[in-house]
Amino acid sequence: MLTVDTENEMPFLDHLEELRWRLIKTVVSVVVASVGVYFFSEYILGLLIQPYNDALAHLNRPGSQRLIFLTPTGGFMIRIKLSVFAGVLLTLPVIFYQIWQFVVPGLIDSERKYLPLVVFSSTFCFLSGAFFCYEIVLRYGLRFLLSFETADLAATISVNEYLQFITMLIFVFGLVFEMPVVSFFLTKIGLVTPPFLRHYRRHGIVVMVILSAVITPPDIFTQLLLAAPLVLLYELSIVVSHLALRKAVDSTDAD
Repeated sequence: MLTVDTENEMPFLDHLEELRWRLIKTVVSVVVASVGVYFFSEYILGLLIQPYNDALAHLNRPGSQRLIFLTPTGGFMIRIKLSVFAGVLLTLPVIFYQIWQFVVPGLIDSERKYLPLVVFSSTFCFLSGAFFCYEIVLRYGLRFLLSFETADLAATISVNEYLQFITMLIFVFGLVFEMPVVSFFLTKIGLVTPPFLRHYRRHGIVVMVILSAVITPPDIFTQLLLAAPLVLLYELSIVVSHLALRKAVDSTDAD
């Protein structure tokens, strides 16, 4: 269990001031990264459109529908949004570092050494979720969704709506894959235990199925593509919680 260093507790206003500066540092890092990434926004756009083109090719309609923008400034604004999206992904280590530094300011020195590992794990898990979404969910999800096109029903999709759809899914899957890291942290501070997670497994599965239905498009296929990893990650979180608790007990015994 994590030990809070009560000697270094800060007043509430000091916490707010710390939060303000951490937000400023995060925003500045994202802005700087976004400006640099803008020069590669055309490549990023092609990368994100690739699942759509692959779905059309799989359905034997390669190049039959091009994504469109509906306003004179639409193309430029897409580049700006993509730059911010990529900037956030590039600065994930900075973002997670600022978050964890704020969440656990009272840790003793022997526990602060785990911060680099937590930052690395958070970044890795988020990017793993984003990669899973890009390679699996978008590939097969778009094939399923576009398969409903008929001779009388053609898909005319704006690039703004398309990118909003896939970037939302990428962020959702990235956050969902953070579950083992959150489980590790909550176990360390004593809020959850492996028996607790096992006891509420059925409740958790129901909640995850409902959650996947809320945050994904209204089709059962995409919902299942999110619900299945959620269930697996929940089981992995139990294992992580068990390992975190056992390590804490071993450390206590050693002391």
